[in-house]
Amino acid sequence: MLNFDDNDAPNGGDESGEESGEFAQEGKKMRFKASEKRLINNKRVDVNQLMPLKYKWAWEHYLNGCANNWLPTEVPMSKDIELWKSDKLTDDERLVIMRNMGFFSTAESLVGNNIVLAIFKHVTNPECRQYLLRQAFEEAVHTHTFHYVVESLALNPSEVFNMYNEINSIHAKDNFEMKLTEEILDPNFSTDTLEGMQKFVENLVGFYVIMEGIFFYSGFVMILSFHRQNRMTGIGEQFQYILRDETIHLNFGIDLINGIKSENPELWTQEFQDHLVSLIREAVELEIQYAEDCLPRGILGLSAPMFREYVQYIADRRLERIGLPKQYNSKNPFPWMSETIDLGKEKNFFETRVTEYQTAGSLSW
Repeated sequence: MLNFDDNDAPNGGDESGEESGEFAQEGKKMRFKASEKRLINNKRVDVNQLMPLKYKWAWEHYLNGCANNWLPTEVPMSKDIELWKSDKLTDDERLVIMRNMGFFSTAESLVGNNIVLAIFKHVTNPECRQYLLRQAFEEAVHTHTFHYVVESLALNPSEVFNMYNEINSIHAKDNFEMKLTEEILDPNFSTDTLEGMQKFVENLVGFYVIMEGIFFYSGFVMILSFHRQNRMTGIGEQFQYILRDETIHLNFGIDLINGIKSENPELWTQEFQDHLVSLIREAVELEIQYAEDCLPRGILGLSAPMFREYVQYIADRRLERIGLPKQYNSKNPFPWMSETIDLGKEKNFFETRVTEYQTAGSLSW
């Protein structure tokens, strides 16, 4: 664990660049200032020179992620197993659970791959890289979660993990995201040009704003609806942990996007803004198709038409946070979700649940 005194505290550094650090190069001490750090295209320091901190928001996201440390195997599944084996779940309820297992099991791995193979290489700031390493671990934990659920409920793993090939709405969402990674994985891709920076920001919007900020949220509503009725509580508790992770992921991604915009204002052209809006509008329609696929007849007071309004409501919030205009002006059809999804990370997500971030070993439920 890192220890800071009053002069070295993460929030105590000067973002103007007056604070500086040292590193050795060819036997000579070289000094650099925090102001020399940049989120992308920084050729000044090649090692992960964390101090002095410049982007304290990235460090705070890292600390919050560490405080939410957990593993799926810490959550008991006995009640879920008993309910799943009984005749107390309808076919439509089982369909919702299976569809969500199928989507999330592949989506989390796509996010992890994108961090490691696409984003990490081009984000040159050490504080952000520190967080990306933490997020990559969390994506592995989330993938582990769905493996744990499949084993616990004795589901057919081939059926769950192959849904992205067999269920059109899941395939469409996964394919949408994979297209945003293809060009960045080209060994010759660079963010040195305006076009390269825009393509990179497009990827960040695609994964942080769309995948983690829109595509995941219908699934959260569906699974947490079971949990509100004290059913499938093991899966519900794991989704609570995932939701808290995803809240930080989303906040980090938005801070990163806005930071890159601030440092490179030339990339934020009207044409590029219009392109991002069109991507988000396309994603909204894909998510609505997924909700219709999961809820052909409606369960638990949920219906597919309600999700059109909800996804549009969520999309408007994401658009505003990266400086783009709202498109829908829809209302939240699930007011109870304000206690679970829509509040900031420092607030109480769930009644009678965790009130602050802490390590899983000390959580009181």
